[in-house]
Amino acid sequence: MLDWLASYLLWISLLLLLVSSLTKKSLIALSGWLLFGVFWLAQPGHYLAINDYFNAILFTAAGLMCFYMAWIMTRRSGPSKAQLWASYAAAVCGMVYFPFAEIEPLREALIGFTTLMTVQALQALSVPVVMPGWNIMTLNGRSVEIILACTAIESIALFSGLIISVRAPIGRRAAALVVSIISIYILNLVRNGFVIMAYGWSWFGSASFEVAHNLIAKIGSVAALLLISYMIFLLLPELLSIIDELAADIRHPRGDAA
Repeated sequence: MLDWLASYLLWISLLLLLVSSLTKKSLIALSGWLLFGVFWLAQPGHYLAINDYFNAILFTAAGLMCFYMAWIMTRRSGPSKAQLWASYAAAVCGMVYFPFAEIEPLREALIGFTTLMTVQALQALSVPVVMPGWNIMTLNGRSVEIILACTAIESIALFSGLIISVRAPIGRRAAALVVSIISIYILNLVRNGFVIMAYGWSWFGSASFEVAHNLIAKIGSVAALLLISYMIFLLLPELLSIIDELAADIRHPRGDAA
């Protein structure tokens, strides 16, 4: 029952955020951020039950941030340009990511495609990896399961939302979108390939999977996202400007008279 309610809150909140960015209505934006916050705060209980404290803290922080965004909306008679952009960006990010997270056939299709692409890329490099299951890669008798987090859809959704929502010539936005999505997806295949090779061939001994997946791959992912962000800011300096404006709103929320 709770999952069903949270799912409805999610789609309603995203719709409200999208509508608010088009109508410039503070009340709609406030409602959207509040419901989005409720959705995020409904998630930590699941992660606490499985002792995943990192995600529990992360989702709690996301919910509180949504509530803070809603509070900022009450500080002036109309939303600022940065606040409208944030609502639009959040809506686009959610509409790109959550269909894959919430709709099982889409999720399985993306996971299966990513598994297949990783296996085929490795086989093209003469790595003897096989695919015994729709989301399983096996090398040297050791298997790795591909899940949604291994598809890079989170990063793709984030960059898509930021790029699509910013006000800039469509040509530069399209170029930034293509550069970011292709770069993220290819680098994610490299990441998946590295993990299965490190694990299958025991590059780091008995802790090969943990070292490859939880340490090296995560550090590499952060470095890659920073590099991609730099390229996007070069293509879209307007994006850096609007992020600065939003950061100023968050640090110093003020009314119209301030």
